Parts: sequence; C-alpha cells; structure tokens
Amino acid sequence: MRRNELDYFLSTLLDYDKNVSDIIITAGRPLQVEVSGQLHSVPTNPMIEKLTPFQTEMMALNLIGGSRRLTEDVLKSGSCDTSYTLGDRARFRVNVFSQRGCLSVVLRKLNAEIPPFQSLSLPDVMLGAIREKTGLVLVTGATGSGKTTTLASLINEMNGELPIHVITLEDPVEFIYEQKLATINQRELGTDFDTFSSGLRAALRQAPKVILVGEMRDRATVEIALSAAETGHLVFSTLHTIDAGQSLNRILGMFDQEEQEQVRIRLADTLRWVISQRLIPKVGGGRFPLVEVMGSNLRTKESILLGESEGKTFYEIIEASNTYGWRTFDMSALDAYKAGVITEETAIAYCSKRGHVSRGIDLIKKARGESINKSSDLRMAAGETERQGKTPPGLPGSLKLRM
Repeated sequence: MRRNELDYFLSTLLDYDKNVSDIIITAGRPLQVEVSGQLHSVPTNPMIEKLTPFQTEMMALNLIGGSRRLTEDVLKSGSCDTSYTLGDRARFRVNVFSQRGCLSVVLRKLNAEIPPFQSLSLPDVMLGAIREKTGLVLVTGATGSGKTTTLASLINEMNGELPIHVITLEDPVEFIYEQKLATINQRELGTDFDTFSSGLRAALRQAPKVILVGEMRDRATVEIALSAAETGHLVFSTLHTIDAGQSLNRILGMFDQEEQEQVRIRLADTLRWVISQRLIPKVGGGRFPLVEVMGSNLRTKESILLGESEGKTFYEIIEASNTYGWRTFDMSALDAYKAGVITEETAIAYCSKRGHVSRGIDLIKKARGESINKSSDLRMAAGETERQGKTPPGLPGSLKLRM
C-alpha cells in the first residue's frame, strides 16, 4: 500500500463524521472510527470488510515512515508512538502496536488549533496553576481523558499573558503553539531528545521558566522534575492515574521503601496542583469533562507527608476546601447533573462515591419538586445518620453497610 492510498483511506474515515476522534486499524476487522466514545465501521471504496495482517502492516509501516528508531521500538517493546500529518486536512498522534503476531494502529485526531480554556467547560480555579511561579502541577487521567488538551490550553493562556521562556518535551508534539508573549520551544521524543529524563536534564540548562514534560514515566524523570521544581522552575506533567491519591501512590511506588519518606518531603514542598479528568457522555451527544481539582495547603502537605488516614483523605480535604474552588469528581458530577448536562445514570456511573452522589441527586430532585422513589428516601435517611454512626429507623444495618 502506497502512502497516497493510505491518505485516501484516512480522508474517507474522517469524512464519516465531523466528530471523529480516533481511527482504529486492526486485522480481521473493518476500518473503524470512534465518535463520542462509540466505534463505527466505515464503508470504503474499494470495500474492506476485514483487514488482512498484510494490509495493517503496510499501513503501519507507512505511518512509521521508515524510522529505524520506531521500528526498533516496535520490535523491542511491542509498540511505538509518532505523529502523522494528512496534508492540510488533519494531524494525528499515532500508536503502532503488535497483537497476536500482527500490527495494529490507533490514530488520535489532533485539534488543528489549541482550544481556548473557556471553551473546555473546565472550572476557572484551574487557572491558578498558571499563576504559580515554581513547583509541580500534575494533570492526570486515563488515556483519552483530555489531559493533553487541558495542558495545551493552560500553556497557551500563559503564552498570551507572560513574556517567559517555555520548553515542552512531548511524545509526539501534538499542538503547535503560536509565538505570542512567551517564547515556546517544542521538543519531540526521538527526534530532539532520547528519553524524557535526558530531555528534562538538558532543559535545566536552557533557561526556561516553565517546563512541560509530556509524561512522568519513570523514576529518573520524577527525580529530575522534582529537582527542577525545587530550583525555581514551574513544571507541568501528566500521569495515567485516576485521582490525587492514586497519583501520589504512583510516584511513591517508583522509589524504594527506604527512599519514600524523603520523596514525600519533596512532594509536600513542591506539589502545587493535582487536576484529574474523566470525559463522560453528555446529554445530546458529545462528551463533558468531570474534574477533580486539588491545590496545596497545610492539610494536603500533612497528608502527603504522613499518608492518608481517617478524616484526612484527599477526598475529604478537597470537600472541606470547596470554598477555594477545589472539587471532587462527585461535586463535578452533581453540578453537571443539576445543569442538565448529564443524566442521572451517567452521574452515578462515573462518580467516586455512588451513595453520596445518589443522595445529592435526590436532594436536587426534591428541590425541583420531582418525585423520588422509596429507595431514594432510604438513601437520604442513611446520609443524615451516617455521619453520626447510626442506622436510621427501619433500615437494617447490613443494608446501610452496602450503600
């Protein structure tokens, strides 16, 4: 398969729907696209009912473009990451990986322009991250949760406000920044540096005020990121973790047991924000970001130093700090449900504590004058007494424990 044939198929797939987010190429399956979280098979001319292993391999090799490094990555580790430009039509982040002896490909369509922060339905409190002078800011979430878009939007806000030098270390470069007040140098893994740790070490000699590290994948990168944050730099990075607690545990887990106390001290001193995201289905189609936002105060520092304990979990600290704009996923879900952006079922499916959110939904319904069923009444009664350690009349203790 020639490159022009590949480009034809990619164009056909993009024509399927304006909201195509991903293209999936797998042997034994037709060409597929993902739209709003759902896979769709796309008819092509000539029609491909089932891709052969040879066809997927030819597509993968065209996307790799003859790069020895990428080919070695696939052979050694089973996958590689790169980018691909389809003329002036679209740019993609590409992952080529092996499965059952065949090559498969996932192409993530990248936005041509960096979306303004205000267009992302994210809370304004997150802009506090770009007001920091030094420290570490983490944006976390599963693959496809919008981490890269959020980071690009935050960096671009700085770009329009501050005359500073910014270094980005990316795998691959996704959004292209227009040079505004800031000077932004974008470096790509494999092309401009060998590893995130080596790229970050070099960045410290390049006089940046802000460093964006695409992902903190290993201990060496974490150590250098902490050193950068300790020496007057503002460092942004991502983790594939679901919330603040898991993010801290992931970082600590990269170190030996005897080193973790010192790492806790360094994190307590440098960690400024942990922003976690989930993209969920919204009413009328499309997706909506649920976020957990935790800043830094004496209580968070204490829990980082000593670990979470009863009454001092990050969830409880965030709840108690909602006057600062901090929010749990559950608070975000209830706000979105109240605004009619998501359904009750979606709010409960994507929250952290289902009982808590269910009771919150019941209160919203009650305030609207909507009917709630008997089980909802029991949930509300349980909520009133849980804090007192009591079981409401007529509610078996075993039922209370299951909520």
